[in-house]
Amino acid sequence: MKSDDPVDARSLPAAVQAAVAGTIVGQGVVVERTLIALLTGGHLLLEGVPGLAKTLLVQAVARAIDLRFGRVQFTIDLLPADIVGAEVLDARTGSLRVHRGPIFTNILLADEINRASPKVQSALLEAMQERRVSIGDSTLDLPTPFVVIATQNPVEQAGTFELPEAQLDRFMLRHRLHYPTQREEHQVVRRSLDLGLRRNGDGAVPRSAFDAIPEGRRLSAAVLTRAMELVQSVHVSDVFIRDCVELTALTRRHPDIELGCSPRAGIALAHAARARAMIHGRDFVTPEDLFELAEDVLLHRMRLRYEAVAGGRTADQVLREVLGELT
Repeated sequence: MKSDDPVDARSLPAAVQAAVAGTIVGQGVVVERTLIALLTGGHLLLEGVPGLAKTLLVQAVARAIDLRFGRVQFTIDLLPADIVGAEVLDARTGSLRVHRGPIFTNILLADEINRASPKVQSALLEAMQERRVSIGDSTLDLPTPFVVIATQNPVEQAGTFELPEAQLDRFMLRHRLHYPTQREEHQVVRRSLDLGLRRNGDGAVPRSAFDAIPEGRRLSAAVLTRAMELVQSVHVSDVFIRDCVELTALTRRHPDIELGCSPRAGIALAHAARARAMIHGRDFVTPEDLFELAEDVLLHRMRLRYEAVAGGRTADQVLREVLGELT
């Protein structure tokens, strides 16, 4: 670790949480899930109605660590080349050269991912799974670390495309954001009133929350790497692994579930639990990690039968029943 690093690896989660708290009110669980994605190299899907600061939160986390950050606003007319890049003709040499797209970054924010066509969504599959992309005849490795954090609005359906199961399965976690409490919302409004103006010459414009993201000393990538090494050293018992495997198997046997969780769900649960243990200062996982993360790891990988949905059943209810069988 560099001698000028402001914190050590074990303190990285607390340092990031403190930095984000200067911009975001509440949402501690979302910050934790984002840290889990960074520490494990997994991908995160944030789901919530507009106005819950999803984009702001991701930018605040990215700015707290010295990593490259890229953002793609997904729209109906977006093309795969707009994300991964393309071969372009070099007018000076008359030859083709590779123009790299915004996916060549450490943290890629895929904003409103469900607004893009399935063709564009599928362009992310190779990158999310293999950390490489194909452009023409070239296969290029992505920078390390590489994490996709996508957002989507679960309510609005006009002009959106449902993410296919194959792509949902690539996300280690899907976290659903909720409205803040009244006390937290009061703080949000007060902070907004205190932002002031951003001046430019003789002109000025009211500052936004994005302008208020701290520009202080960032945590180095070396500290993040060391923190990832600490996650790798967290002990996962055979009993915990057995519970992860049994939980995914229960989703495949439940009568109300048409599509259960793949083995990738058990892998994601074990890795996420290890990162959560490190964030909470432990060098071993506990059943609490499993139950706290089960909803974010499993729900987006489950599909209920038509009869269950018609009968008013929800995936949340079914998952609680499955977890009850595990205990």
